[in-house]
Order: sequence, then structure tokens, then C-alpha cells
Amino acid sequence: MTVINGEILSFPNATTREEKLKIIEEIKNRLLMQHGEQIIAIGVYGSIGLGKEGPYSDIEMHVVTEDGYTFSGKEFIFPPFKIEIGVDQKSELLEEAQKVHDGWAIKAGVYHHVMRIYDPHDFFGELKKAASNIPVEDFHFVMREFMIWEPYETMGKIRNNVKSGNLNYLSLGAMDIAWQTAKLIGLANQKFYSTRARTYEESLQMKSRPKGYDDLITLVMKGDLLDKEKLYRLCELLWTGLNEWFLELGITYKENTLPL
Repeated sequence: MTVINGEILSFPNATTREEKLKIIEEIKNRLLMQHGEQIIAIGVYGSIGLGKEGPYSDIEMHVVTEDGYTFSGKEFIFPPFKIEIGVDQKSELLEEAQKVHDGWAIKAGVYHHVMRIYDPHDFFGELKKAASNIPVEDFHFVMREFMIWEPYETMGKIRNNVKSGNLNYLSLGAMDIAWQTAKLIGLANQKFYSTRARTYEESLQMKSRPKGYDDLITLVMKGDLLDKEKLYRLCELLWTGLNEWFLELGITYKENTLPL
């Protein structure tokens, strides 16, 4: 809750599943009235799509249109609800579902766990099939690129700050490399997390993980980040484990010659 001048604000507001479903039904009816047969499907993803929403969860909706027809999506507050309506043409959404990026393990569930509100031609079944048919090479390519963009750079920052005596950075650096590794673990296992909030717990259940990850992520989840010497040692152990893991997976990210 937010406190301003000693007062706790009432928003974001708690709502029941029944209240959420009622406004979703109203939105569906309005969209179909305005756009008719140009709309192929409407669904809800996120925690509501999974059936695991909390009282403060927002409403996230897919609206899928025929190719060549579109209108603007919206993200807004309509008290007591926070609502996001994404609008995509059919072919564009199918294409997007087959792409792998560094946030794939966090976001891919939007293509797999969709509660159908309007889907007369089983579009969301087609979407899930498309999102499930991605070659392993695509995952390894993104892992290689992401290793260069984020963990390698993060480890450099950790070492720089330790060398300069700025140990206060270690907490942030440890959390950064832990989060980055969790994303890599999802990619390596070709599995996505059910929700962002469960990422760390679910990552520990995945088969392929780098050595050193479990120890660091346990401290991060507990918020036990005060022992800077221990924290730095665990970051180094994870960094070693990450590089050994990449070798085991057959992923190389360093160049033998200048690529110019």
C-alpha cells in the first residue's frame, strides 16, 4: 500500500475473479460490436489466464484481428481495474510467437496459457502450436548473444567495483547476474516460467543449471546480501559455472579472430 501524508491509498484495488470476468465480458462485447468479424479471437493471458491471479492482479488481453485490419491497443486504469488490451493481426502474432529473445522464458507464457473469451476457429490452439515449434539452435543463438550483452558485462562491473572498494554495488550486481542467469536457464531448458514472481523457485527445478547458481540464488531469494565477501565469492563461482555450462552446451561466445 502507498502512504501519502500518513494516509494509505486505496489503490491499486482488490477485486474478485468474478468481478474481473464481468468486466472482461463487457470489453469483449464492446470490441465485437465495434469491429465485428474483423476480430478472430479474444483471450486473457497472465495470471488470470493461468487461473492463479491475486486480488490485485491486472487484466491482460489478446485481441487478434484479420490480416490487414488493426486498431490501437490500450493500457489504462478503469477503477478498480488495471487493463491492458493488446491488438495484433493474425500473421503478426503467429510470427512473434515463434521468435526467441533474451526475455523469452519470462514472456513466452502469453502464447501458451490463454483463457479463451472468443475463439470460434481455435486460433489460440494454433498460436500455442506455433510457439511450441522452435528449433534448439534459436535458443542457443540467443543465449550466446545475451551472454555477451549482460552477464559478461555485469561480471566486469562486479570486479571493477570490488577493485575500487565500492562493495555496496555487490548487492545490485549479485541480483543482476542472478536474474540474467535465471533467464539463461529458461532458454537452455526451452521452458518458460509460469509468472515473473515464481521465476527463481521454478528455475531451481529445471534440469540444466550452471554450478554456483543454486547457492547465489538462495541468498538473493532470502535477501541475505550483507556479507559482501561471501557475496563476491558466490558471484565468481557462478561466473565460472556459467562458462563451464556454456562449454557443456556447445555454445561459444568468444572470437578467435577480430570479426571485422
